Formats: sequence, C-alpha cells, structure tokens
Amino acid sequence: MEYRQLGASGLQVPALSFGAGTFGGQGPLFGAWGTTDAREARRLVDICLEAGITMFDTADVYSAGASEEVLGAAIKGRRDQVLLSTKTGLPMGDGPGDAGSSRTRLIRATEDALRRLGTDRIDLFQLHAFDAATPVEEVLCALDQLVRAGKIRYVGVSNFAGWQLMKSLAASERHGFPRYAAHQVYYSLVGRDYEWELMPLGRDQGVGAMVWSPLGWGRLTGKLRRGRPLPAQSRLHQTADYGPPVEDAHLFDVVDALDEIARETGKTIPQVAINWLLGRPTVSSVIIGARNEAQLRQNIGAIGWTLAPEQVARLDAASHRPAPYPYFPYERQEGFARLNPPMIPSP
Repeated sequence: MEYRQLGASGLQVPALSFGAGTFGGQGPLFGAWGTTDAREARRLVDICLEAGITMFDTADVYSAGASEEVLGAAIKGRRDQVLLSTKTGLPMGDGPGDAGSSRTRLIRATEDALRRLGTDRIDLFQLHAFDAATPVEEVLCALDQLVRAGKIRYVGVSNFAGWQLMKSLAASERHGFPRYAAHQVYYSLVGRDYEWELMPLGRDQGVGAMVWSPLGWGRLTGKLRRGRPLPAQSRLHQTADYGPPVEDAHLFDVVDALDEIARETGKTIPQVAINWLLGRPTVSSVIIGARNEAQLRQNIGAIGWTLAPEQVARLDAASHRPAPYPYFPYERQEGFARLNPPMIPSP
C-alpha cells in the first residue's frame, strides 16, 4: 500500500481508505447500500489491514449511528492499528440542536461518536456540510477545544464550496485554530467538477482530497452498458435520486473508454476508474466501499500498478466536460490561460 500525506498535515494516510457506509444497513438509502453486521465487518477489516488499508471512514448519519457502532465492534482489540475518520453536521433528528456545527452540537456529536466507536479518540473529524447559521469562529473554536482535549487529532470538512472552505482557513490562520487538513469530496470520471475550483484551492492551501464515490455513485462498475436497461439487482433503482446526476450519453462515453482500457490492462472497469483517480493532483486517499469480500478485493486491485500516459489521456478526453463560468475563459483563451495555467491540460 502507498501512503500519502493528508494535505499539508503530518498525518500519513493510505492511498485507499475504506468507507463504512454499508455497515449497519438502516433506512432507505443506507439499507440499499448494504447491511453488513459486526461479524461481516470484522472480516472486511481483516482484509483491509492485510492489504495495508488502515483508514476507515464513517459518519454519524450513516444508518443513524449504526455504522459507527458496527465499525467500533469490528476494530475492537486493534484500535492502535487503524485510523478512524468520522463526520457530523447533517441532521440526526428533528430537534433544533440535531443538525449543524454549533459548539453544543459538535461537542455532543464527538462524545456520541466516541461512545459508538468504542474509542477515546478520533483521528480525523470532519464537518459533513457547511453550517451557514453558525459563525466559522465558533465552529473552529469548538474544534480547537476538542483537539486540545485529545478527543480528535485532525480536522477536515466535506462537500464545502470554495468560499466556505477558504473563509474557514482564513479564520484558522487569523486566530490560531486548527486548519482543515482534508476535504472529503465527490470526484469520479463522470463527476469532475472538483477540478475547477476546489482542486486548485486544495493545492494552494495544503488541503488533501479524500474522494467519496469514486465509481460515480455505482455507475462505473461495468454493469451499466449503452443500450441496455438498468440491471434488476442494481441499487440505483433505490438510490439514484440521492446521488450526483450524470447524463446517460456522457456516462456511456466514459464506460466505453474504461472498457477498452480494462481490456488492454487486464484490469476491471472499477479498478481502472479508481486508478485514474489515484494519479490526480491533491488526492490523498480514495475511499472504497464494499458489501462483500469479492467487491473489496476487486477494489483493492486498483492500486499497485499505473495507467500509461496515453491511457490517462484517453480517459481525460472521454470524461471531459466544458468548464462552467467563470472558468471557461481560462480553458479556452490563451490570455487567460497564461495567467492561470490549468492543473490538468484540456484534451
């Protein structure tokens, strides 16, 4: 396993992490993802540790806390061998204090996560969404308090807009609060919006990307094909509306390119899609999930080899989408491009 710095922090993380969204299996979304219990989870953790995957990511909202509980049971007796990452901020109830990032919510959410995970510390604690109703100084002060208490080690965010992340980083610098080391983001061959603003921000400010849904919300498994109906067993029947959208024409252009390169490399479509992400700027770790051992072992096979530059270029071209405003002048016009050369060349 390759290990990378998490942004500009001192924390080293595996290039592949394991996402525990399939643990617990409660509710319409997470129940469709998977129903892994503690015994099954322990076996998946065994396989991860054998492969050098030492970081496990979850969230309080995953199956209403059940994911954290199952993960805690699965790592019992080997806490020092793993890095635990969890998130809070999304609604956990209907009460006024059951969502957001107020000081009260963050302290209570941390204590609840520690209890469910069966640990005395969280290695990476992330805000699951930006809370516009709470001043960033209050959020960061609460996180600083939790870091000083030894309950969390590093802090990060998920699904922030560029201005939200930059505002928070500026406040951290101004007041001496902990800086966000990680940004957990959606990024895939059928979802490259991360590249326009958040990737350059991450490189400039030393914020590492932890990529969620690297297979485009389950669309890049190789089971979806042009001209064929959605497979009857696909979880997309239940979960498609929860995830990022993608146009069918664009999806199948990418799948065609993946299929061709999979044949050339002797790898599977998911392995090629994940390997492409591992080579992108600012990516510290790609979070893989699995409902069973076979899926996990396939995803682990995405590391330990490298796509040829020509193959990367073909995937880039197939997955490219026109830049939105205000970025398209920098992509299209020479004068703008000279001022801000793109991190990733256009096809």
